[in-house]
Amino acid sequence: MRLSELKTAGRTPTLPISLVLADAAGPAELQLLTLLRVLPGQRYVGAGVWRGRPVLAKLLVGAKAARHFQRERDGVHLLADQGMTTPLLLAEGLQEGEGGWLLFEFLESAQSLGEAWAAVEPLPVLADEQQTVLAEALTAIAQLHSKGLWQEDLHLDNLLRKDGQLYLIDGAGIRVEQAGKPLSRNRVLENLGVFFAQLPKALEPFTEELLVHYLLSNGEHALPLEALQKHIDKTRNWRLKDFLSKIGRECSLFSVKDSAFGLRAIRREEESAMTPVLAQADVLLDQSHLYKTGGAASVGRVEVAGRPLVIKRYNIKNFAHWLKRFWRPSRAWHSWREGNRLAFLGIATPKPLALLERRCFWLRSKAYLVTEYLPGPDIIERFAPYVASGNAPEDELQALDLLFAQLLRERISHGDLKGHNVFWQQNRWALIDLDSMCQHGSTSSFAPAFAKDRARFMRNWPAESALHQLLEQRLPKSAE
Repeated sequence: MRLSELKTAGRTPTLPISLVLADAAGPAELQLLTLLRVLPGQRYVGAGVWRGRPVLAKLLVGAKAARHFQRERDGVHLLADQGMTTPLLLAEGLQEGEGGWLLFEFLESAQSLGEAWAAVEPLPVLADEQQTVLAEALTAIAQLHSKGLWQEDLHLDNLLRKDGQLYLIDGAGIRVEQAGKPLSRNRVLENLGVFFAQLPKALEPFTEELLVHYLLSNGEHALPLEALQKHIDKTRNWRLKDFLSKIGRECSLFSVKDSAFGLRAIRREEESAMTPVLAQADVLLDQSHLYKTGGAASVGRVEVAGRPLVIKRYNIKNFAHWLKRFWRPSRAWHSWREGNRLAFLGIATPKPLALLERRCFWLRSKAYLVTEYLPGPDIIERFAPYVASGNAPEDELQALDLLFAQLLRERISHGDLKGHNVFWQQNRWALIDLDSMCQHGSTSSFAPAFAKDRARFMRNWPAESALHQLLEQRLPKSAE
């Protein structure tokens, strides 16, 4: 294959791929065996063999190939010139009309700090194992900043751990202010804001404690916590907006087909599993354990390849109902968006897996949402033994405190906070039925919506019961 042919190879080209690439010693064949990251028609990153040794290959094609090649090359050389630990660049080249390539030493058995963090994230907040991973990352970032460099695309997967050594990768994101001289304070705060914004909000009270790991390696500037928090908040808001813009378009996270005859959106890693589910959603619902049927929605639990799922079909009841629904986004789309919002914000909810919106020349009709199944009991069932005594388990009450604190912090109203929509799952309270959920832009609009949610939640138990009185005292009464 010629390098330029990758422009039309799509997201999943047939492997292995053989390409002839050159270095100073002349041309040699690259056997690309696996793909690790793909931006169709532009960038293909994978592992292969070149001149008898394993390599990581970055192949750049398309109209932007020269620019992307130069950016990656410049970043890699900046890292090396400033003595940062980074994989050795073995070969590079750019050929007009074909594309560019950079071949790096392949770090066998290396683990990204993103993978390391995923393994320890379920542990209690700021457990020693978590602090170890974050300390490694902050130390590497501090060393980068001390040399006048920063990683624009800063995240834990751009740091690889091998044999006790940390390697910085992704030269395309490396920027320089003044090589060899410490980065300015404003740049440091901005870049650290990007890093901390990606951590769970539960870690936010420990930002100052974690920052010590950075300052031990780069104490050039005093870093005011308030100024850093402003950068964290700004980045978090941008990341959420950017993420939500992707849930309805084709990208690395989601497989999306949008046309006059339908909208289909599936989480990329679930595409092979969910495509047949959407194709036979009505049949599966007919055979399912139904929780709700008829009217505006039908909800059922199904088993697909031994995996329990929930399918919710949003029905069109009659012509008058269709006239109200055809011109606006479906309630399935609203639930898809809000489920992804909650998951992104770290608020428990069944993982949204797939969406199907049926259309006829853009006019919407029935729609479907597929989510993970939550086997846990709802809060009414879970708290039933404690209604009279009020002696609900403290860990479950604290989890409820956390849920309300999260909703307050993010200014999110559920819209129907009855007990059957709050489930106990993996030591957290999870929200379901997100048709009416809303994240408010101001406290003035959120406050009455929160008051309505709270009132509906409290009506789950008799006002004279001990449990009701306990929750009345315990739960926040106002969004102000």
